[in-house]
Amino acid sequence: MDTRTALLDSAETACRQRGFDGFSYSDMAKDVGIAKPSVHHHFPLKADLALAILERYSDNFHQSLKNISESNQSAGAKLSAYVQLYRNALKGGTCVCLCVAYSAGRASLSDDVVSKLNRFHDFSIDWLEIVFRNASHDHSISHVADPRSEAAATLALMEGAQLVARAASDLVRFDQTVSTLLSRISP
Repeated sequence: MDTRTALLDSAETACRQRGFDGFSYSDMAKDVGIAKPSVHHHFPLKADLALAILERYSDNFHQSLKNISESNQSAGAKLSAYVQLYRNALKGGTCVCLCVAYSAGRASLSDDVVSKLNRFHDFSIDWLEIVFRNASHDHSISHVADPRSEAAATLALMEGAQLVARAASDLVRFDQTVSTLLSRISP
């Protein structure tokens, strides 16, 4: 693994566990086993690091949604896989997804990062809207009223459920929070 990738891995893990303000370049240098000035060589400013982490995370998330779309036929199965993606990101209650961590620490982020974060959320809502529109046709999710509103509410539910579960370090909290949504999925 190259140094830049190791630094991104270190920073993403720390951010997802402790928030964007919860780690330093010194922490990353120690974690990766390099001198602190070497971190600055790869990421002159922490804002550069924040953007690089989010860009990589977004690419991976988009690929995950593509895989979900390709490997699940019904809208309900896609929604269930989406929920599982957020559940898995909790890593047993020790982390939140990067976008939840960034949203919670928004005041520390540059305008470029906030803009990218908003685009990430928009992409997720757009994807979910398609899922809910398809549910209107395949009836695999009950009581779909307005697909766009359902999509926005689902994203908010996922991010909020992560925060509740992380605060308690308990996946059961996540499962309880999303249970009503999941109960709407037809087998």
